[in-house]
Parts: sequence; structure tokens; C-alpha cells
Amino acid sequence: MKTAHEPNPVLALLPRAQAGESQAMNELLMHITPYVARVCTSVAPHHSSDAMQEALLAIYRGLRTLREPAAFFGWVRSVTVREAVRTVKRLNDSTTYSPVEARHDSNPLDRVHINDVLERLSTPHREVLTLRAWGLNEEEMAETLHLPLGTVRSRLHRARRCFQEAWYPSAA
Repeated sequence: MKTAHEPNPVLALLPRAQAGESQAMNELLMHITPYVARVCTSVAPHHSSDAMQEALLAIYRGLRTLREPAAFFGWVRSVTVREAVRTVKRLNDSTTYSPVEARHDSNPLDRVHINDVLERLSTPHREVLTLRAWGLNEEEMAETLHLPLGTVRSRLHRARRCFQEAWYPSAA
């Protein structure tokens, strides 16, 4: 068990990996692989292994461009989501995004209902809601989806409205 005084092994490996030390790079990638796999499984369930491979490769190639080590995990998340979206689009999957995982302990039936509502939404609406759930802001979503910012904003607005109408059908 890691104590408060132990340094984070990833942050200790980061400068060495950025400097080109291959052993440090291998260890760094091994440490983040479970996290990358979880993100890919959520965003691209039918192609998670392909998405994970692409994400790890993009992280490997782009690690030297990371300027702020404290932003490492946010950067990894952003790269992973972008690569998972690209993989799904490249493989032309009609079930683009898996339902959003619940972030807290809640009623398991809520997850089933949320998943059901998300599956009834259009792919563009499911995309923006999933990316928002992963913490991307509108600008990051626009970059990831290769769309204008205004398009992302309108899709997000409509997706929220459609989700709410499906979640509360009597209110519509």
C-alpha cells in the first residue's frame, strides 16, 4: 500500500521517459495501461483493444511534447479519448460509444436506465454526452470530434434535451 510519503512512480518515471530512457518509458506505459484500458473500454467497447493500442502509441510518440508533468494524467485521458474516438470512426462502428459508467456507488438499476436512454440517442448525441462525462470541455470535444465549436455546443444542448426527454417521458 502506498503511503502519503511515497512519490508517485509515474511522476518519478516521467522525466526519464521524456528524456528517451527506454526502460523508464516501458515502466511508465505499464503503469498507465490499466487506466487507458478502462477509458477505451468505455468509449469504444467493441474495439477497445485496438483503441488502447492506438492510445498507448500516441502517448509514446507525444510524451516529449508534454510540458507540465502535473498535467500528465489529464493529458493521457485526453489522448486516450481522442484515439478511441478515431479508432471507432476508422472502423466505422455503428455502436460508437458505450454507455457512461456511473462514477459513484448508486442504484445499479440507474446504470441500466442510463444505458438504455443513451442507446436510444443518436450517435452524435451519444458522442458528446460520453465525452462530457469523461470530463472534456467543449473545446476539447470539438478538437476530438473534428467539429466546429458551435456544432459541438448545439449538439451538446440537443443531446441533453433529448436525454432529459427520454429520462422523464411524462414531462415531455
